Amino acid sequence: MSEHPADHPAEPDPFEEIVDAETDRDPDLAVIEAGSRTLRTQGGPQTDAVPARPADPEVDKALRAVEADLATRWGETKLDPSVTRIAALMDVLGEPQRAYPSIHITGTNGKTSTARMIESLLSGFDLRTGRYTSPHVQSITERISLDGAPIDPERFISVYDDIKPYVEMVDEAQEFRLSFFEVLTGMAYAAFADAPVDVAVVEVGMGGAWDATNVIDASVAVVTPIALDHTDRLGSTPGEIAAEKAGIIKQGATVILAQQPVDAAQVMLKKAVEVDATVAREGMEFGVVSREIAVGGQLLTLRGLGGEYDNIFLPLHGAYQAHNAAVALAAVEAFFGIGAEHARTLDKDVIRTAFAGVSSPGRLEVVRSSPSVVLDAAHNPAGARATAEAVTEAFGFSRLIGVVGTSAEKDVRGLLEAFEPVFAEVVVTQNSSHRAMDVDALAAVAVEVFGDERVVVEPRLDEALEAAVTLAEEEAEYAGAGVLVTGSVITVGEARLLLGKG
Repeated sequence: MSEHPADHPAEPDPFEEIVDAETDRDPDLAVIEAGSRTLRTQGGPQTDAVPARPADPEVDKALRAVEADLATRWGETKLDPSVTRIAALMDVLGEPQRAYPSIHITGTNGKTSTARMIESLLSGFDLRTGRYTSPHVQSITERISLDGAPIDPERFISVYDDIKPYVEMVDEAQEFRLSFFEVLTGMAYAAFADAPVDVAVVEVGMGGAWDATNVIDASVAVVTPIALDHTDRLGSTPGEIAAEKAGIIKQGATVILAQQPVDAAQVMLKKAVEVDATVAREGMEFGVVSREIAVGGQLLTLRGLGGEYDNIFLPLHGAYQAHNAAVALAAVEAFFGIGAEHARTLDKDVIRTAFAGVSSPGRLEVVRSSPSVVLDAAHNPAGARATAEAVTEAFGFSRLIGVVGTSAEKDVRGLLEAFEPVFAEVVVTQNSSHRAMDVDALAAVAVEVFGDERVVVEPRLDEALEAAVTLAEEEAEYAGAGVLVTGSVITVGEARLLLGKG
């Protein structure tokens, strides 16, 4: 960062300098080269948070039956903007969502990683946690977690069996049956009450006001960065999208607001005033003070609501994950009353240990080496820009090959344009979802963005991965080449299985 002029004798505030440099989420911090510094040992053992299929054939058969039953319902892309059906289900279930306090998370990008960080921090303070996130990377059971791990298949099946009669009761009384996402939300809230959990960490599915999760009365509302996504349903500007997402802000709550486009921030602040909510803003009340690249992640100093936390090792890559960490820390402080009732920091050793143990599958996750294959679930232009920046910073590949499979309804051109500067070549492909963009249509857009010579078309994902690895290994001078698989959570999940991580 530049020095202050000599005619300003007052000692500059390092945090304010960081804030000034970060108004557009610019990661131009005092970042140093990799070095060998790492605090990974401060964290507990990191486990693979993505479960495989059940080993017991009978359990696997029963889980597949539940999945098939859920698949008969409206999918996650068909929505009716109403919480009437989920409210009716909560009513007949005895309002399980009111059995525990909750932290509610909305935003466009970073929700799942932030939720995982919040969960890890709360667990560090010996609270029993429930976490509900979507979509899943590989297994549907990932969506509902207890104590930091996806619920086991047997429990998932039993929760479904328990609530199924009530689901059918609501189905009969409503104009439309409960959707896939509404039933899963009901299952999560019931599972959390049955556990019971001390606190639930809940990620919205889409939007906020009419999202099925929005039958909770969360004391802390978290808003991660808002960008353009689902514009056909949520609005065509960040401000319009923010109006929908602001629906999770409840009377008297605390709002943890990540850095936002100006119009989105204005909408959020207006909503907070209307419901007498307290707002803490990234870059003002909390934020990233400093960030250094470290082996396997990054070393952070964060300013929380109650003070500064230094020497935090985060085993995730990218400036955006540092911002997610700041948001997660502020959310947990707010949950404990820090910044309002109490002016103090939380136990710093607990915070360090919790952050060092965080994982986020499918978010710049390395799944093989020689050449390195990295998975990232970026699926919109803003996410792609953050990923392109982070993969360049964290890995420094001499040559990067992209494998891209997207959903048809996304801003595919914007996503490809974000990756164009960092991909030497791109292999376009198609995942198995009915929502997947046709590979020839994707290839046509890719050729317009990259040029014909830089685009390879492989309709099958397994063959696309093989082609990308071959391109990465093509010449000896490219010993530092890598492969990035991206474009969709589904593409990343299927690649993960093909690469032996399932």
